[in-house]
Amino acid sequence: MMRFAPEQEEFRRAVARFVDTEVVPVAQAIDESAEFPKALFSRVGELGWFGLRYPERYGGADADMVTYCLLAEELARGSMSLAAAAAMQSLMGTSFIYRYGSDDLHRRYLVPALRGDLVATFALTEPNAGSDVANITTRAERRGDRYVLRGAKTWVTNAPVADLLTVAAKTSAERGLKNIALFLLDRATMRGITLGRKIDKMSVRASETGEILLDDVEVPAEHLLGGETGGAEKVGTILSEIRVMTAALSVGLGRAAYDAALKYARERQAFGQPIVEHQAIAFKLADMLTSLHAATLMTYQAAGAIDAGRAIVREAAMTKLLASEMAVRVTDEASRIFASYGLAMEYPVQRYFRDARFLLPGGGTSEILRVVIGRDLDWDRGQAFA
Repeated sequence: MMRFAPEQEEFRRAVARFVDTEVVPVAQAIDESAEFPKALFSRVGELGWFGLRYPERYGGADADMVTYCLLAEELARGSMSLAAAAAMQSLMGTSFIYRYGSDDLHRRYLVPALRGDLVATFALTEPNAGSDVANITTRAERRGDRYVLRGAKTWVTNAPVADLLTVAAKTSAERGLKNIALFLLDRATMRGITLGRKIDKMSVRASETGEILLDDVEVPAEHLLGGETGGAEKVGTILSEIRVMTAALSVGLGRAAYDAALKYARERQAFGQPIVEHQAIAFKLADMLTSLHAATLMTYQAAGAIDAGRAIVREAAMTKLLASEMAVRVTDEASRIFASYGLAMEYPVQRYFRDARFLLPGGGTSEILRVVIGRDLDWDRGQAFA
């Protein structure tokens, strides 16, 4: 479908081998256990993939966004639970530490996290503030050389197992985006961080998700990441990357579902021939492949635009919208091809069907993405990915 540089193809093959030999054989088991895949998570860290886009001095590889998307795609093809945990660790959970943290924070937290020795996460969403970021109520009050944080976060990926939390909090009671700041919290050394309810999910079950309760948590001023204001803008600087990465996850899951459906359609006999020979099934597969191809092209074109230094707010939203909705449709059609066996736990297609739902809210719901796209509908002024 796509033509990549030789080193990118070599990297994809390396990740694919890991996925086929170490992830796929246990993907169903870790989904059923609904427990954080600690062994696989550690292996990704050992392989150096959490630091893929970070500088070599931190143990990274200085890789580009295209290469990072190849990693996300292949991991999602094997296990969306592992891919979700890895995505949080390698992007949202560590990016702000790298961008705004001191050399000391880099040494104490970033480097171990990129090795997989510490589990990192990002806590933004609250019970009454999801897409409406301006409505967050977690507060950070300055007291001498420290800040005191109180509030609650929910839908925090990796929360039940996280060592490090980048937390968004307001530095004043004023409503709006201006007074949001980011803080790095260490669960091992800071009192008042309590794990709330673990959320039992229908999808990405082994990517543990939960609530974090902050009760007068004292945070050293050095752990303020980038100033008392501008937190929303800081999140915005990586939002396009999050959306394109989520599109790559969608492509990986779509591939897995399509491949499973095609294999089954070639093996399953009905009316004297494999069901793939029946036009009704062949048309489904044709539509699935076409949608998958389109999402793949958009994803890597958008990744390439990021690597070229372009601001692609609208294009990233379009890419994530198309790819995540593609994954939902393709996994649904795959389950239909399996018919009754699409409900059977012995086949992975039921997991693909469930996991596709995870892709819809991350990086912005489809409704929010349409709002972003709808702000600029002028095709002539800036053709997509020109």
